[in-house]
Amino acid sequence: MKTAKAWTLLALFLLFGVIGCRSHVIKVTVTNASNQTLSNIIVDYPGATFGIASLAPGKTFPYAIKPYETGFIKIQFTNAQGAIQTYTGTKVSKGDEGSIEIQLTQVATIVRPILPRH
Repeated sequence: MKTAKAWTLLALFLLFGVIGCRSHVIKVTVTNASNQTLSNIIVDYPGATFGIASLAPGKTFPYAIKPYETGFIKIQFTNAQGAIQTYTGTKVSKGDEGSIEIQLTQVATIVRPILPRH
């Protein structure tokens, strides 16, 4: 009887531990809002970077990020004419969660963050 009770308590402890723990991430979506393919897309954020080799017109690339410090998101990409476009802005911090929508055109970057501050 003691063993069954101990296993039950352990199972409840583990269950509540899993339910109570969640990772604070920011869901990023990068969308090509132009009518031509974009390439060499780099999204740099505090503590890491991710890249997309190419993104066809109208396509979206989802990615979850977890900033490890406070800083700004930096975006760089190459348009269809071979020109490099850059963007710096949208401050993120360790522990942030929410979403950031990034729309890229051939000449511009539009960023829409939804980051409730804790």
